[in-house]
Amino acid sequence: MVAVPEGADKSNWEVLKMNEPTLKKAMDTLEFLSQDREARRLYEERQKYLHDEASMIEWATEKGLKKGRAEGEHAKAIAIAKNMLSMGIEASVIAKASGLSESEVESLKPIQ
Repeated sequence: MVAVPEGADKSNWEVLKMNEPTLKKAMDTLEFLSQDREARRLYEERQKYLHDEASMIEWATEKGLKKGRAEGEHAKAIAIAKNMLSMGIEASVIAKASGLSESEVESLKPIQ
């Protein structure tokens, strides 16, 4: 609900609020300041909850992206190592070039 001065046309205020982000924020602040203590406390708790939730989602997304990138890089290193093995390149050289351990490169060799 928008805090509208007495006698003003509320429908115009709602339209302005929807079309002007800065005005929306000012009107929301005005509405907040006009509430009683209990309503203001509940509003502040809700805002804190929303902020905390957004922070948790951002943290989880970042963590998931980092994990996904690491897994993708490792899979790419394995694919390159397999290709290099098929070209007859030594496992020690492949390990240095790919970042894989030498034992990991050895485990990728086809069984003969």
